[in-house]
Amino acid sequence: MKTFIFSLLLFIASASNATDADFADLYEANADSVVTVYTASIQISQGQPRSSQGVGSGVLIEDNQILTAAHVVDDASVIEVQFTDGTRIRADIVSSVKASDVALLKLRKAPPNPVEATLADSDQTRIGSRVFIIGSPFGISQTLSVGHLSGRMNRGLMAAGTPIEFLQTDTAINTGNSGGPMFNTKGEVIGIVSFILSKSGGFDGIGFATAINTAKQALLNSSGVLAGFEGIILQERVAKALNFPQPGLLVQRVVANSVAANAGLRSGEVQADVEGQSMLLGGDLILEINGLVCNTPHDFELVQQSTIELQEDETYAIKVYRNGEIVELLAGLPTGLRTVGGSTK
Repeated sequence: MKTFIFSLLLFIASASNATDADFADLYEANADSVVTVYTASIQISQGQPRSSQGVGSGVLIEDNQILTAAHVVDDASVIEVQFTDGTRIRADIVSSVKASDVALLKLRKAPPNPVEATLADSDQTRIGSRVFIIGSPFGISQTLSVGHLSGRMNRGLMAAGTPIEFLQTDTAINTGNSGGPMFNTKGEVIGIVSFILSKSGGFDGIGFATAINTAKQALLNSSGVLAGFEGIILQERVAKALNFPQPGLLVQRVVANSVAANAGLRSGEVQADVEGQSMLLGGDLILEINGLVCNTPHDFELVQQSTIELQEDETYAIKVYRNGEIVELLAGLPTGLRTVGGSTK
């Protein structure tokens, strides 16, 4: 019996050591793709300029680009990216989507000996799978933390025509980790670290990363029929409380010169808090696209399927509720916007 117990303990210890060795190898293979993002901001307060500094994380991908969190860089006047060898390179914001909390940076020059991360299909990672994060908590660069994918969360937010998904994890996340990559055990990026839920102000065991599929759709795939805007799905009860005729997708922000902007969609203007959710009111409420209702995330999968085979010169209809009336926009036109059953506003 003692021999059996001793053998069992040896087996458990061996399995544990193998796991540690696996993550050591994964860290060595992927750490050089992870960067520290330093920011500096200058703001005018009471007529006087005041500067502030921040630190976050990011990951290098193809074409000298960096994926990070939108909240790390959105207010930055200067952005510098530091690599593991100490090299610092200035970077500029290419695109930033607040709803998804992801941003794409472009380095002003190529880094020496770049190591580019591989982006996964985040839908394929199962809840309960081991994951790891490399970043710069409290500015301590190249820090590893290991945990699990604990769940998935969708808060009814939309960007680039798809639901925004956040990956829940028990992997340790602290200030400075924001924007860093969450990897699967193949060493592929499955998420970009976004935020934590905490009562203490520190990490309490529940953190979230923007799913990499969401990040890719929001930042790298800009040619879809719904590209260029952010929205919030309003359920029937909330829609009625806001005096809308039916549920739909409330437009939050529209990117200039995007597909959505050329279609004539209008963004919100008035900041409000509705049932604990921050949103912009005053924008278009999308009711239908190509005759399909827009009440749930599933509806947008159908919308994408119905428009995926549209030719470049074909149009599709977007029915919106605007200023107390229903307006139909014809999108995809070479000339931009035309309206049917309502005046262009």
